[in-house]
Amino acid sequence: MNYTDWKEKRLFGRYISAAHLEPVFADFRDQSTTIGLSVLKQPIRLLKFGYGPKKILLWSQMHGNESTTTKALFDAINYFQSQPDLQNSLTLYCIPMLNPDGADAYTRVNANQVDLNRDFLNTSQPETKALLDVYDSVKPDFCFNLHDQRTIFGVGYTGKPATVSFLAPAFNDQCEINAVRQQAISVISAMNNRLQELIPGHIGRFDDTYNRNCVGDTFQTFGTPTILVEAGHFAMDYDREETRMLIFESLIRAFRHINENDFATIGVNEYLTIPENITNYFDFVYKNVKINYDSNEIITNFAVQFEESLIDNRIQFTGKIVEIGTLLNVFGHVEYDAEGKWFSNNEGNTPKIGMLADFYIGSQKFSNGKPDNSN
Repeated sequence: MNYTDWKEKRLFGRYISAAHLEPVFADFRDQSTTIGLSVLKQPIRLLKFGYGPKKILLWSQMHGNESTTTKALFDAINYFQSQPDLQNSLTLYCIPMLNPDGADAYTRVNANQVDLNRDFLNTSQPETKALLDVYDSVKPDFCFNLHDQRTIFGVGYTGKPATVSFLAPAFNDQCEINAVRQQAISVISAMNNRLQELIPGHIGRFDDTYNRNCVGDTFQTFGTPTILVEAGHFAMDYDREETRMLIFESLIRAFRHINENDFATIGVNEYLTIPENITNYFDFVYKNVKINYDSNEIITNFAVQFEESLIDNRIQFTGKIVEIGTLLNVFGHVEYDAEGKWFSNNEGNTPKIGMLADFYIGSQKFSNGKPDNSN
């Protein structure tokens, strides 16, 4: 299987707005219905593919600034349409962009500043109601809740970033495993097995504390196996194009697993061996840096994290110093050993929280956290 044959080439990068999807939706006019309107009256579209008895409901960009799985979902749709066996067994119901207002503004929340994934008790927002209406009408056999996660997550304390993470949400406060959750776990185990072939050790598992406000916990409570998929960070892949391919691979494996009805052979034990996500990563870590602290010279470490901003329809990544000190049990996606050289910037020899990541370590200039050899 050659991924590039299925990749939707009109979608690229981190900023995927409603306008970006219009030409793609135009190709699927016959498969598309409008299931509701956003707060700002933008259409929320549902795409239907296949003719099979097993119904799968997938949605992406519930959080508007989480676009990787939207790209991967269209890639998976392209593949699915070329596979008669899958089309005869499965029917896909896809909502590629549940939160178009948030997508346009590149925000997690919708236009009413509500996190849609915390609105499944109140169901106060039109986007939430649209998803629930589809769920009630389709009565899916499986649900896929597709998200992005930040660069801050590692796979336990292995020193590997969580490039993809999964969760079979709980259905009660005791986080028990019933037959419904068992099916979700089996699908995740199959997806994990495929990804371990491609990125061994870079797959994490989210904490399963029950929260009925969340959509995954809600649908699991309603009796539908639900799989949370989180697209994370691959080394220096801030456009999330490598991760996009990995999400595509995992979705195709999930479709195959559901098609094969292979729920007895892999399951709970394999799922529980996936290490839990830990918040222990920064974009950059600088070690053994000499600084001036209270008029004393000391050797320390500091970390830089990118802030994301939408500027002129592009995502700008701005590095800022976020932590200074021992930095025990944390990692950087990129790490530099200063070997005792001085930190300096236009304010002196002392880094401060919130400073832009423009500085020198010795004679080496860093711009936005990265070595700058332009001179």
